[in-house]
Amino acid sequence: MKKLWFGLLCVSLILTLGANAVMAQQVLKVGTSADFPPFEFQDEKTGEYLGFDIDLINAIGEAAGMEVDIVNAAWDGLIPGLLTGNFDCIISAMTITEERLKAVDFSDPYFSASQVIVTKIDDTSINTIDDLVGKQVSVQIGTTGDLTASEIEGAIVKRFNLAPDAIQEVRNGGVAACIIDLAVAEEISQQYKDIKYGEPITTEEYGIAIRKGNAQLLEKINEGIAKVKASGEYDEIYAKWLKD
Repeated sequence: MKKLWFGLLCVSLILTLGANAVMAQQVLKVGTSADFPPFEFQDEKTGEYLGFDIDLINAIGEAAGMEVDIVNAAWDGLIPGLLTGNFDCIISAMTITEERLKAVDFSDPYFSASQVIVTKIDDTSINTIDDLVGKQVSVQIGTTGDLTASEIEGAIVKRFNLAPDAIQEVRNGGVAACIIDLAVAEEISQQYKDIKYGEPITTEEYGIAIRKGNAQLLEKINEGIAKVKASGEYDEIYAKWLKD
């Protein structure tokens, strides 16, 4: 009887440990740089992470049966942090580029984006990318805005860790313009009436970054994106954060 009881106890422990391991595997650690409203930012009072990307990854996690744990990190540390295992994926308004694809895999695109030029409201001299030749331009470091500005002939590029700081440099008169994502320019220009932005100068797509070789997680995330879009929840999240 004792042997039987001991055997049942062992089986019970194995099943319990196995169940706990499965539960642990269902926690999805997600890296983001929470300084990019309306996609990801932190509520100053509550410390809660908010934004389009945050709602989307939570919806994807629910659709895929995974618990989401948000990890806030500096933008230029996101891909290194992913590669060293600090988190399982990145959602942070990250454009899918050929250069980034050398280091990570991306999910199916989840958002179509573009870069715009932000200037002071009374500046009529800058309307196109050609008008920035030889000018001082601010950007968030390591972004596609940074890449675009770096290709402008004679431009002096001032790089900032945070997107709001790059736009603030325009307001301060430190640069002639800032190149940044359209949705961010829309969000910040509602707060500050002394700046404006023009027509899109690029066409891009955001994706969720995943370590290369993690085909199982990539499939889960892609399935989650598809489910969220098919259910209509994606449209609800879009309307919440990106429509007046």
